[in-house]
Amino acid sequence: MAARVNHDTGGNGVTAASRTDIGALIDELRVLREAMLEFEARLVPRQPALAADAEASARNLAHFLAMRSFDLRGLQERLADLGLSSLGRAEPQVLANLDKVQRMLQLLGGEPRARVPPPPVDAPLARRAEALFGAGPAEARARIMVTLPSAAATDDELLRGLVRGGMDVARINCAHDSAREWVAMAAGVRRAAAAEGRAVKVLMDLAGPKLRTGPIAGLPPLLKLKPDRDALGAIVTPLRLGLRRAGSVDAVPGAVEHAGVDPAWLAALEVADPIDLVDARGSARRLTVLATGEAGALVEGLRTIYLTQDTRLRLLRRGHEGALETALADLPSTPGRILLRRGDRLRLARRGLGHGASDGSARKRVAVATLACTLPEALDALKRGERVWFDDGRIGAVVRRTTAKWAELEITEADDEGSRLGADKGINLPDTRLDLPALTDKDLEDLAVAARHADIVGLSFAQGAADVKLLRRHLRRLAAEEPGILLKIETRRGFEQLPQLLFAALACRAAGVMIARGDLAVECGFERLAEVQEEILWACEAAHVPVVWATQVLESEARSGFPSRAEITDAAMGARAECVMLNKGPHILQALRTLADILRRMQSHLSKKRPLLRALKAWNALDAGGASASACRPQGADRAHRSAGRQRNADVALP
Repeated sequence: MAARVNHDTGGNGVTAASRTDIGALIDELRVLREAMLEFEARLVPRQPALAADAEASARNLAHFLAMRSFDLRGLQERLADLGLSSLGRAEPQVLANLDKVQRMLQLLGGEPRARVPPPPVDAPLARRAEALFGAGPAEARARIMVTLPSAAATDDELLRGLVRGGMDVARINCAHDSAREWVAMAAGVRRAAAAEGRAVKVLMDLAGPKLRTGPIAGLPPLLKLKPDRDALGAIVTPLRLGLRRAGSVDAVPGAVEHAGVDPAWLAALEVADPIDLVDARGSARRLTVLATGEAGALVEGLRTIYLTQDTRLRLLRRGHEGALETALADLPSTPGRILLRRGDRLRLARRGLGHGASDGSARKRVAVATLACTLPEALDALKRGERVWFDDGRIGAVVRRTTAKWAELEITEADDEGSRLGADKGINLPDTRLDLPALTDKDLEDLAVAARHADIVGLSFAQGAADVKLLRRHLRRLAAEEPGILLKIETRRGFEQLPQLLFAALACRAAGVMIARGDLAVECGFERLAEVQEEILWACEAAHVPVVWATQVLESEARSGFPSRAEITDAAMGARAECVMLNKGPHILQALRTLADILRRMQSHLSKKRPLLRALKAWNALDAGGASASACRPQGADRAHRSAGRQRNADVALP
């Protein structure tokens, strides 16, 4: 209710009815303040290893968790009606902002001795962002992180372009390439940064216990070649094939594809020689030798051909009896994929080569499609009725039966015509409680490299404070100075444990959080992603912990050179984070320029945002020490809020 001002009254012109409304607001804020102090008393003493400058941030995080355990939307409206702050931007200094509003209410209520406290001058979030990512660009608050492609290990000019274009952090994904390439990338980044006169941080991102699909039986090697034709079907460019010695990797100049042949047969080729063959479809075809050289021979043809290792090439030349023949070798193999339709059954096994289903025959019984996963121990935790997602949520399934060797799934989500699933695709188990090690054996090997060459180490699939402590223990053993740590929130459990992870981050010299929206969307539900990423941003701001906005930022532009309208808007929203990540792609330099321009423009329009303070439920179940958060609420808090006509939101945060 808005305050009613009577100019005929004395004093400050506030009526008795208005004073009653203001008094009720002051009482509600007092209850809220008591809750903040109780949360602080319970949570902060349990964090004995906080960094030297982090105690105030830990207290502020406790105050935020207390405030967001209430539904304050009605309170916000009534404060706004009085022209006061509605606490919608209280995250940086929760208690100080509440006290400021309370003092203003006291002044409106006729307490002239009330004094509005000055705003805090410290900016711990900006300080911690600089400690982790380095100094940000002058024209934009958010830094830019770029995932390096494999070519960055040898392409110094690419790295110079990335640094020149505005890359502040270079991300090396330890799930790909090898230690040799990572070290070369890190050294190349530092050379490029020095040449451009900029400071660029190097992040080495540990792969973590990622569940992926195992190998799948592939199709026999096959090479299809066809000439380029215009709209009327006329040949513009004949097909070009390079023939080289079997086992060779030398590129034949002008060739689009290559095949291996017998060295003696290859040595006999001369320009203009005709080569006959019958391709895999039984079609007679002829090729002609265009050029020969040290690497091999370039041949061309005018009709589409399908080549397999059973195809024979026959060299025909005048003056020779018969024909010289060779078999083909080194043809590209076709990766295996399994076609899955809604209603199909799929066995997720501990090991073995994956294969599709067979329809059965008189001599062969029906076989269910089978696929192994890279972490067999995950199958031990699967239970009937739990969901399984493949390939970033493209294919969904439900567990119908489990045995000691496999779990049988029913496909519930796929394209209308079926979806094909390949090897090395992600597996997400959003309903399953997995007790997997935070650091795999491979991670520990990779960590030895990261400790020597990286400024920041990324902890994938962070799920609790114990994971952070384990990583730090290994880093102290390996590094003279602990590098920065980036906690990747990409599972449902990691999101639910975010407060504990943030308290653990406040014990680090420099630490941040990455919102890994790919896996997180699959785990929490795509319809919940927007809500989840907002809640992570709020909590991290309250803890004064910097955030990386990651996954599929300007992905279309990085891949094809053309961004979508939705991607532009998404990139602009990323300006609320302290760092925005681009993934690799053929047009990464163009995407980098676009993102830098967006962040510069948004700098003058956006700084975080004002939310409505409904109650957050995700972190009410457990406090940082494992006790029920309801036990942290002050006596009478619910009663006071019910009397004001509000109630706590009883929804659960995740479906």
